[in-house]
Amino acid sequence: MDLRHLRYFVAVAENGSFTRAAEQLGMEQPPLSQQIKQLENELGVLLFQRLTRGVKLTDIGLVLLDQARALLGMQQQFIATATGLARGEKGHIRVGLAGAVSLLPMIPLTVRRFREVWPDVTIYLEESNTPALRKALHDRAIDIAIVRPPVPDGAGLLVSPLLEEETVVALPKGHPLAVHPHLELEMLADEPFIIFPRELGPGFHDAILSACHNAGFTPRMGQQAPQIASTVPLVAAGLGVSVVPRSLRQIHSGGVTYHSLGAKAPRAELAIAMRAGQHVPLLSNFISTLRACCRDMHAGAQVIALGEAEGE
Repeated sequence: MDLRHLRYFVAVAENGSFTRAAEQLGMEQPPLSQQIKQLENELGVLLFQRLTRGVKLTDIGLVLLDQARALLGMQQQFIATATGLARGEKGHIRVGLAGAVSLLPMIPLTVRRFREVWPDVTIYLEESNTPALRKALHDRAIDIAIVRPPVPDGAGLLVSPLLEEETVVALPKGHPLAVHPHLELEMLADEPFIIFPRELGPGFHDAILSACHNAGFTPRMGQQAPQIASTVPLVAAGLGVSVVPRSLRQIHSGGVTYHSLGAKAPRAELAIAMRAGQHVPLLSNFISTLRACCRDMHAGAQVIALGEAEGE
């Protein structure tokens, strides 16, 4: 059944006249009458009583009118949804966040700004580690991820730089070095280092070790933290010191003090990862908003040149 027939049916019912309905539809009256007759033959029912002046719905026609309106409403909603998806104005985005990324002010700022422009898009945030996020992308469990590069076994993914975050030293409260607001890495040469497993963020893990080596020492490894953000509670427990992304200062542990680092400080790199070949306007809109928020957030982050936009 052609949905045009339903539009014709509703127009005749609402106007009570083939002539007025034809004028509203911008067509001649005889073809409209033929289309309604064709619909009645197809359904096997009489929709209208033909009167001397105009028409009147039959009892069956009255029942079917509401359903015809509902079907036409569904068609309009279908078209509006398809158009919204094509323009990146409707739908949902599943965003994966690597360890401690959720603490960056740019994340809530991005979500807020995006929702202000595209209120019909739902954003789901999922925290994990970079290897798990890589798998989630391959499994299509998430649409995009903010990861700590490099991405192990990243075949089939498009990974592009996002920003480099400054790092700070986390010390147990009362530590002898805590009196210094600014530290150099070599001042930590004799301290036990708390660090996360390399597989959770090999780039940042290696950057910390390399910076220590450049400062003239090999760090003495203390207890291993299960996640990047887990280093702070272990430092608070007095189990060692740690070099962490600056955003972790938001973890207000009463037993930790944070201290800036000198020129030899490592950087915590972040990148955007998504499946290669994705050309979804919704994701392009989100990435553009994310990058704009990164440019606007000057506290402790150096935004990397955009390069080629992912999927834009």
